[in-house]
Amino acid sequence: MQQVKGDSSRWINEKKFIHSKFSWQEGYGAFSYGKSQVAQVIQYIQSQESHHKKKTFIEEYKEFLNAFEIEYDESFIFKPIEY
Repeated sequence: MQQVKGDSSRWINEKKFIHSKFSWQEGYGAFSYGKSQVAQVIQYIQSQESHHKKKTFIEEYKEFLNAFEIEYDESFIFKPIEY
């Protein structure tokens, strides 16, 4: 994950997609699903753009944390990027 986060933040900063310097938070979240759910996961990925017009990524991330019964501190939930 360190390499993915490092490479992607470097790319975002080189392309100047945001006004300030971009950096990822220290941790990361990963959720797993079973083989029987592959079709649902594919459908989710394919419809993400329209899906996130109704619900923000942060709202959905918190729903995942709650659904998987993961305790979290609200102060560690990332804030939306200002473009």
